[in-house]
Amino acid sequence: MLTTDEPLLHRTRDARGVVTLTLNRPHAYNALSEAMLQALQSELDALAGDEGVRVLVIGAAGKAFCAGHDLKEMRAEPSLEYYQRLFERCSRMMLTIQRLPVPVIARVQGVATAAGCQLVAMCDLAVAARDARFAVSGVNFGLFCSTPSVALTRNVARKAAFEMLVTGDFISADEAMAKGLVNRVVALERLEAEVEALAAGIVAKPRAAIAMGKALFYRQLEAGIADAYADAGQTMASNMMEACALDGVQAFVDRSKGKPT
Repeated sequence: MLTTDEPLLHRTRDARGVVTLTLNRPHAYNALSEAMLQALQSELDALAGDEGVRVLVIGAAGKAFCAGHDLKEMRAEPSLEYYQRLFERCSRMMLTIQRLPVPVIARVQGVATAAGCQLVAMCDLAVAARDARFAVSGVNFGLFCSTPSVALTRNVARKAAFEMLVTGDFISADEAMAKGLVNRVVALERLEAEVEALAAGIVAKPRAAIAMGKALFYRQLEAGIADAYADAGQTMASNMMEACALDGVQAFVDRSKGKPT
């Protein structure tokens, strides 16, 4: 039984700089209460300035990843001003994930619904257990998942996203992978190992290159193609001036000497 002394988030960090934040409200399907949003925001803000961090994993305790906002809490204070503050706070937290200079991996088991599905979509990468299910189900009780739709439509093709939003129906992990919402699907017992394999592949690359690349990746998605190419070219030029890139290219040149072209 969860006690009041239990933290809303468990935080671990290994010697490589892989940080794991585990949502810890299993009795409430890890719903995003105001306190949970604040705990996530505080951790993300701290990680943003920590140059020793290489990868962030967001996971969850219990049978569910995240059931979205805490509806009981939302219903307790029905005012426009309260709801505006709540969704603004949630949107800020989601955007902080995207703005982190390191890749963020969602480790998903069980259900990820509404803002929980949004959380998966806002992470840069996602690995799901085969039993995972995803939905933007607010419409089932009269609340269109507007803020989750922003993240969903930047992951999933328009018609597939719109169908999810207007039906509220669940999709399976395999469907989520086919639609582009998650990267990999594995058996539940292999979930941790698959996340570790993905994180290890990222940690093996230069942090500076990953940070530049992630920032550019999201900037260019929102730009016209000419502006995107201009930004990408400048980013690559700056990246080439990093020691890791200069040394890496020189090593490749040295290995290629004497090989047929």
